[in-house]
Amino acid sequence: MHPKPQILLVEDEEHLQEALKLNLELEGYEVTCTSDGATAIRLCEQAHFDLIVMDVMLPEMDGISATEAIRLQNREVAILILSARDSSDYKVRGLRLGADDYLTKPFHLEELLLRIGKLIEKNNKSQQLVSLPDTYQFGGNTIFFSAQKAINFAGQELSLSKKEIMLLRLLIEHNQEVVPRDKILQLVWGYQVYPTTRTIDNFILNFRKYFEQDSRQPRYFHSVRGVGYRFTSE
Repeated sequence: MHPKPQILLVEDEEHLQEALKLNLELEGYEVTCTSDGATAIRLCEQAHFDLIVMDVMLPEMDGISATEAIRLQNREVAILILSARDSSDYKVRGLRLGADDYLTKPFHLEELLLRIGKLIEKNNKSQQLVSLPDTYQFGGNTIFFSAQKAINFAGQELSLSKKEIMLLRLLIEHNQEVVPRDKILQLVWGYQVYPTTRTIDNFILNFRKYFEQDSRQPRYFHSVRGVGYRFTSE
């Protein structure tokens, strides 16, 4: 069962926020709400979202500035700007600074829902990767995904938990790429917000013990401080 798509709704008009939240939830989305740009930035640092609906006219920090700040730290999340300003210059600025789409108020609810659905679908397709074979080899190690086991470089047979297999698959599918911590927690553990434990760190340490000839100088499983984790096949 796939987790519900996560939407961050940034809207300071209370009645509109409530109405949009209700309709998005009826469409099957999980919705987190805030009314200001600074909180939106902080939430994006703490949690995984598939899409952000960002109003422009916000207290203290406007939506365009918040969009720019979020885009600097997160290249994957889709961002849809809502604005009462319909000038082409303003739209261009919003799109140039990181938004994926721009919808002018007042708008038809059906159009908003359609655009949101298409953005999430497009984002999901862009992140889809070629499926791994059931057996994967690297550095003398062999992983058997469906059997939830591995044989390491020393010939030891290892029984792996479901979470270990899920994390291994995710990291290996993103070979050479840094996978953000929030994305791992959402896809493997289903956490929307960071837990307080060093959950992923402990799994990475175990992988190094299993598959690295020198766990203190890892070749395959890397931690990228403050960002996430990376698997490097060679």
